[in-house]
Amino acid sequence: MQIKDPVNPSRKGDRTRRRIIAQAAPLFNQRGYEGCSLREIMAKAGIEKGGIYRHFASKEELALEAFDFAWAEVFQRRMRGLAEIKDPLLRVERFILNFAEQSPVLHGGCPLLNTAIDADDGNAALRARARGALDNWRMRLSLLISIAMQRGLVRPDTEPCAVATIIIATLEGALMVSRLEKNAYALVTACDHLISWVESLRVETRVSHGDTERTHRR
Repeated sequence: MQIKDPVNPSRKGDRTRRRIIAQAAPLFNQRGYEGCSLREIMAKAGIEKGGIYRHFASKEELALEAFDFAWAEVFQRRMRGLAEIKDPLLRVERFILNFAEQSPVLHGGCPLLNTAIDADDGNAALRARARGALDNWRMRLSLLISIAMQRGLVRPDTEPCAVATIIIATLEGALMVSRLEKNAYALVTACDHLISWVESLRVETRVSHGDTERTHRR
């Protein structure tokens, strides 16, 4: 006779907590902190009245956890396929393409952009959390540009942080325009421009072929 282990209350509680966060994340992302009610979250997560406060001290704590969940999910999709690419500039370009392919134009939108706007002056904790996500994103892109510089792939006067900032600002701005216009034109156009610009940062080298020389990018 097989004896089953009793249900671990703490594990069950963790599962419930994760379910609440997963259900709350898209609601906060679409409607903002003030526009999202705990009653609506409870209904979505399938828990009874007061159930949220057994897992979260406040609505703000839940909102912070929901942002982390949404951002991690989105950023993971945007990083897809980068590890297999050796060229750091091509990694940056793949990230740009992933942004366009993985960013919903008509539904939801980017949790970083949404939270930054929603919490600009109203919620310091959420604003700080969004700022941390932005800093991490910029750091990752800056690191790839720095690696490209170390390998001699880009011009020595390139400023990694400036490049990363321009990429982020362009992508987020284009996503905002595409959502407003309800089509992907602005986002696709911005991505095409960014990829061409990133390629223009490559160092040009001269390769001799007999009596002729040809310029190409490394």
